[in-house]
Amino acid sequence: MAFLHGFLLAFGLILPLGVQNVFVFNQGATQPRYVKALPVVLTASLCDLLLILLAVTGVSVLVLQFAWFKYILLVGGLLFLLYMGWVTWKSGAAPNEEDSEAPSATQTAPVSAKKQILFAASVSLLNPHAILDTVGVIGTSSLQYAGADRVWFTAACIAVSILWFFSLAAAGHWVGRLNPNFLPMLNRVSALVMWGSAVYLAVSLA
Repeated sequence: MAFLHGFLLAFGLILPLGVQNVFVFNQGATQPRYVKALPVVLTASLCDLLLILLAVTGVSVLVLQFAWFKYILLVGGLLFLLYMGWVTWKSGAAPNEEDSEAPSATQTAPVSAKKQILFAASVSLLNPHAILDTVGVIGTSSLQYAGADRVWFTAACIAVSILWFFSLAAAGHWVGRLNPNFLPMLNRVSALVMWGSAVYLAVSLA
């Protein structure tokens, strides 16, 4: 029961469209081979694993009890989403800028393994939505379990995250081969999602 609970909960949290999911999908679509997208898949999976472990062990809950830290997190996330939304929208208008200094969430040209790792880490660890959802939902839900049940709950959450990112990159690779013209449109949609998230954070700060 604990494993099933963790599986369904983690799947519900990871399913919605967000900059992390978009970037993983995009790299699967733009890289010439699936294996070339593994850096972003592994980085996103490891970052989620870290956040889940911090949430389940209660470390993140203790940190977020400080109001000033939560405020800094929300303001930083707001600025980050505004900037990445602008970069992503610009990328949609100019999809051939392969060597741009900062990769966008849906850059239409393949990026290096180093850029994949840096960007995937930033959208995973600097996204207040991801952090607060992990702490508030997974961390809180894990409190009802103890011992082996909590281990199974945690394992299910981690397994969903890993399987999701590998599958998402594979789906992107498949779509990218079928319809390469799909990616510029994805840029604009992703930018709107990020700006919408930024507005939500701004309202929560008011």
